[in-house]
Amino acid sequence: MRRVNESILQTLSEALPSLKDPRIVSSRSRVRTTPDLHQARVFVSVLGPKKKIARTIEALNAAHGVLQATLTRVENEANSQLTFEYDPIAEEALANVKLIDELVLRMTTTES
Repeated sequence: MRRVNESILQTLSEALPSLKDPRIVSSRSRVRTTPDLHQARVFVSVLGPKKKIARTIEALNAAHGVLQATLTRVENEANSQLTFEYDPIAEEALANVKLIDELVLRMTTTES
């Protein structure tokens, strides 16, 4: 399953730049495919306000047909139906880094 997920992610990553849609501004994504390979949930990380996130998911859904056709053409064994979802992992990681930075700053100012 991991190989299939990585292959789908690679195929989509290569296809996205050809769309030339300025609304698609995503960082790293991940894919989870069902065991029967019929569905592939594509989790997309987007940093920014909720409006930017919504526009990105909207653009990906608008390009669904093109991306689905690309996937079907490249991935013969995985004819998975794509769905796109927001993945908050990058935003959560950034928030955690900020918290750690604040703690370090407090510790250094307390020790002084």
